[in-house]
Amino acid sequence: MLRYLAAAGSALLLIAAGFFIWRIQAQPDGVPAPPAETEESALEEGDSGGRPSRPPAASEKTKEQRRFDRADRDNDGRITRDELLQPRRKAFEKLDSNRNGNLSFEEWAARTVTKFGTADSNRDGALNRAEYATTAPKARPKAKNCAC
Repeated sequence: MLRYLAAAGSALLLIAAGFFIWRIQAQPDGVPAPPAETEESALEEGDSGGRPSRPPAASEKTKEQRRFDRADRDNDGRITRDELLQPRRKAFEKLDSNRNGNLSFEEWAARTVTKFGTADSNRDGALNRAEYATTAPKARPKAKNCAC
């Protein structure tokens, strides 16, 4: 009996999905274009609303050009070995707690050990499901004007 109910429910869902797909395809091409604005009306709306009516212009640089510019610290149009290794040196210095120029396993794993100690609330040396859930990485905040 349960199989028949599941089959009937699935059939109804398929019919509903087909109906919605049909309705979407039956509509005219996309959303109508907004009315054209003159510069004066755009300025007036921007002033009265407290925010600009047009989004800021995006940079014309490609992703690789921006990446190159971040690595070229002295902006001379070339990336030297020292410039390329500088972020890694900073990360290494953060991990090398005793400043001897070598990373031990303990130094390398210090963040993980600290995270484990913080999560192990009952101090039994093991994490249960609830404790482990506290170690999940924090989500990055999205940009305010992102249409992601």
